[in-house]
Amino acid sequence: MATIKDVAKKANLSVSTVSRYLNNHPYVSEEYKKRIKQAMDELDYTPSSIATQLRSKKGTMIGILVSRITNPFFAYLVDAIEKQAKQQGYNVLIMQTYDDHQAEMKMLEMLKQQVIAGLIMCSVEGETKLIESYQAYGPIVFCNERVVGTTVPSVITDQSRAAYEATCFLIQKGYRKLAYCTGGNLTTKGHGKERTQGFEQALLEHQLPFKKEWVFQQIHTIADGQEVACQLMALEEENRPDAIFTNSDEVAMGVLNYLQQQGLHVPSDLAIIGFDNQPFTSMLSVPLTTIEQPVSALGIESTKLMVSLIESTTYTVDQTNLHLQLIQRESV
Repeated sequence: MATIKDVAKKANLSVSTVSRYLNNHPYVSEEYKKRIKQAMDELDYTPSSIATQLRSKKGTMIGILVSRITNPFFAYLVDAIEKQAKQQGYNVLIMQTYDDHQAEMKMLEMLKQQVIAGLIMCSVEGETKLIESYQAYGPIVFCNERVVGTTVPSVITDQSRAAYEATCFLIQKGYRKLAYCTGGNLTTKGHGKERTQGFEQALLEHQLPFKKEWVFQQIHTIADGQEVACQLMALEEENRPDAIFTNSDEVAMGVLNYLQQQGLHVPSDLAIIGFDNQPFTSMLSVPLTTIEQPVSALGIESTKLMVSLIESTTYTVDQTNLHLQLIQRESV
């Protein structure tokens, strides 16, 4: 009895290409379809009902790539994606990268092997050109990740503008010595680059220093925020910043927690701005000034775009709710 491998060999194609054909995948050329059909006829190949069912399930599975699901922003984002996917008849498979390029590659290989029908990347670690090449195996969508000049469609907000406006807000409030935390590295292609660009632009326009000892990279958690605050408070008083722009509400909460443990006060000893506007930020002992992200809209629009690509239909992303907003509270 002929197998799918026999069909692939006969048609001089890969097994994954034959699998996509059997799954009615849109990314199979007419020429390949003819060769596969001819090979199946010559070999008298008939797909088994069990294999058909498995392919059907794979054809409705959307991959979601995030850096850390423990970050509430990503937890809420995944929740929004999954709810929308289920409404449209799809399931989701979630993978965390922990900022590791190899983990990202594993998910891209799942797309190549047709384990998933499409991939929503809420975190981008690798080279754009390499990621683009995997579009040959199925659709990819960048969610909340701006990559200039790429062929990968994206659903994004203006992170750079929001960081710029938040930094200008601190400056307008009289703060001149500003510390900064990023979840990535200070590179033009790294994680969090848009926010870093906005922060740097505001400092440059106001002729304020970007001091090395006030900048922290690869900062993600509450514990990270506590360590940042510890390092800042260890500086001589005249060399300490008077405000800090953090890359997440978790980091901001860690900073706040450490300062209060040391008997210091926010914002008089150090003003703090977070990012995301998580539900707990308004209930902290010092309610947190932060930037609200449209998490639900990002998830919904990314999923609708993904499904349209899988099903070869047309969808225009609704920009109505994809706006960032500075939420002013008592930490500044």
